[in-house]
Amino acid sequence: MTQKEKIGYGLGDMSSSMFWKIFSYYLPFFYSNIFGLTLADAGLLMLITRVWDALFDPMMGAVVDRTHSRWGKYRPYLLWMAVPFAVSGILLFTIPDFGYTGKLAWAYVTYILMMTVYTGINVPYGAMLGVMTDDSNAKTVFSSYRMFFAYGGSFIALGAWEPLCRLFQSMGCTVAASWQYAMVVIAIACLIGFFACFGMTRERVKTISSKSVFKDVKSLLVNSPWWILNVMAMCSNLFNTVRGATATYYFKDYVSSDAFWDFGAFSLMLYAGLFLMVGEICNMAGVVLAVPFSAKVGKKPAYCLSLVGLVIFSILFFFMPNTVPGWWWMMLLQVLISICTGIISPLIWSMYADVADYAEHKDGTSSTGLIFSSGSMAQKFGSAFAGWAVMALLAFFGYNTAENVMQTPEAVNGLKYLMSFIPAGIALLSIFVLWLYPLNRSQMCVINSELAKRRKGAR
Repeated sequence: MTQKEKIGYGLGDMSSSMFWKIFSYYLPFFYSNIFGLTLADAGLLMLITRVWDALFDPMMGAVVDRTHSRWGKYRPYLLWMAVPFAVSGILLFTIPDFGYTGKLAWAYVTYILMMTVYTGINVPYGAMLGVMTDDSNAKTVFSSYRMFFAYGGSFIALGAWEPLCRLFQSMGCTVAASWQYAMVVIAIACLIGFFACFGMTRERVKTISSKSVFKDVKSLLVNSPWWILNVMAMCSNLFNTVRGATATYYFKDYVSSDAFWDFGAFSLMLYAGLFLMVGEICNMAGVVLAVPFSAKVGKKPAYCLSLVGLVIFSILFFFMPNTVPGWWWMMLLQVLISICTGIISPLIWSMYADVADYAEHKDGTSSTGLIFSSGSMAQKFGSAFAGWAVMALLAFFGYNTAENVMQTPEAVNGLKYLMSFIPAGIALLSIFVLWLYPLNRSQMCVINSELAKRRKGAR
């Protein structure tokens, strides 16, 4: 594996993540405060569309496992789906001149379209990890590059989003139009990234898929490490999406637009985008730490220690006051939380590659695309439930979506719970699930050694 290929593989998830973080963190606010949907309709929309998206993942995985082209099984989808991906994102942030019912229908159609196309490119991209190399440690390295670039893309998108919107508004655009034009800029960057990923990567490992999809599915249903890892992946995205989707509301109605750090010669505004950007930088630092940390203690212990950190730091976040010292503590806790989630992210995908090898070793046939699609499915279920839960809990706490309204103490406390105790509970649940995960370092060494001999003999 060359440095060029590592970078190329990373560019694929950079493109995916730029869209995904905008959807996860800003789309709820867009639907409720700009598009004009009620909290109930916005929450139900995000639940239904993402559940469909999650259910579509295994279908896509089964399809790509049986794809044959001169570019391989999975890589050609980067080329085929890049343009539909960019166009769908722009349509998602387009507000039609319809009545409420028509706008709601438009929101469903465009969101389902976007999520379907997202699956069409992201599932084969993820499955590529299983066929670029047959070495478990090398897969962790590729996975780390993937997540490092993913967080880099998230940093760029989240950091640029609000400034882009303000830039287009300063040019005379309406708020709605400014959000659409900002997405045009992001979409073009993603299109370039996917094309580069296609050109810089190769598939090397030749795997044999069974002719029967039902046989692959049956094999997965009795694969206990797969079930456990799916729950862990779902909890991981649930944790991240709850905090990320709440951040825009939290800074608007708790921290407020008057939050500035005064450094004498200049001042720095504290806003949701800056908070999330810091998180993405620290996610990248966590990804860098993941390889040496997991190499030293093992994937499972590294994962567990990171989850313990998430529980502790998330609980502490609740007690941060809306003062200048409190803002510094908020950012410090965001740094620590994000380093922990950064360590976890590449470990999940590397462990999915291990599960794929475990399944091939046990059953004699490869279902890499199906297994990686299930990982994407699990994370999307977590994201779907998180998007709906944030909307539902905001409504439960009495959050008011009207412009320039003073929120009640109950609504403000609800925002604080969504940034602290609720994510801490999710991380605590993950610890109990992780304890059940059976694959360790010594088992994977045996499996990889035997698979290498088997694949060599099949050539």
